[in-house]
Amino acid sequence: MGRGKIVIRRIDNSTSRQVTFSKRRSGLLKKAKELAILCDAEVGVMIFSSTGKLHEFSNASMKSLMDRYRKAKEEQQFTSPVSELKFWQREAAMLKQQLQSLQEKHRRMMGEDLSGLTVKDLQVMESQLETNLQRIRMKKDQLLFEEIEELNRKGNLIHRENVELHEKVNQIREENTELYQKVYGTRKEDATNRNIFLANALNIRENPNAIIHLQLSQPDQHETTIQSTNLGCVLQIHNQ
Repeated sequence: MGRGKIVIRRIDNSTSRQVTFSKRRSGLLKKAKELAILCDAEVGVMIFSSTGKLHEFSNASMKSLMDRYRKAKEEQQFTSPVSELKFWQREAAMLKQQLQSLQEKHRRMMGEDLSGLTVKDLQVMESQLETNLQRIRMKKDQLLFEEIEELNRKGNLIHRENVELHEKVNQIREENTELYQKVYGTRKEDATNRNIFLANALNIRENPNAIIHLQLSQPDQHETTIQSTNLGCVLQIHNQ
C-alpha cells in the first residue's frame, strides 16, 4: 500500500510539528551537502526554527555567500531605470535610519535623552564610556611618549652639533694663535735687538770701557737689499 499524500499546511500539534521540523531539516541539509559535492556549487542554507534557533550549512564562507547574493540581487534590480531608482531610494532610507540611530547614540553618550533608558542600559553605557576613556588615555600617553622620544633625539643631535662646533672653534683659535706668533714673533725679536743696541750705545757713551753684548738676527731679504743699497751710497760719499 502506497504512502498517502500529506497536506501542506501548518501542523497544529506542537510535538508533531517539532518532529517534522527535525526530520525535514536534516533532509534539507543533507540534500544541500549532496548538491554542493555533486555539482561543485556554492551552497548556503540558513534555517530559523519557530523558537528562533539557527541551523545552517555552507560549503564556503557564509559571509562571502551573503555578499555575493546581495551583489547578484543588486545587478538583477538594475535591469530597468525604475528598479534602480527604487533601489537607491531604499538605500537612502536605510542610510537615513542609520544616521538617526547614530545621532541618538551620540546624544546619549553626551548625557542627553536618557529618560527612556533603564538601569541596565545606563550601566552598559557607563562601561562603554570607561572603556573608551581608558583607550583615549592610553593613546594620549603613547603620543606623549613618542613626542618625548623625538625631543630627546633632537636634543642629542643638537648637543653633538654644538660639541663639533666647539671643537672647530678651538681648532681655528689655535691656528690663529700660531699664525699670530709666526707673523709678530720676528718683529718682536727685531725690536728686542734694537733695544739691546740702544742700551749698549748708551753704555759705551757713559762708560767707554764697558763690555758690549751683541745679538745677531737673520734679517729679511727685503731689509738686506735696502741696507746694502744704503751702505753703498754711504761708501761713495766717503770716497768723494
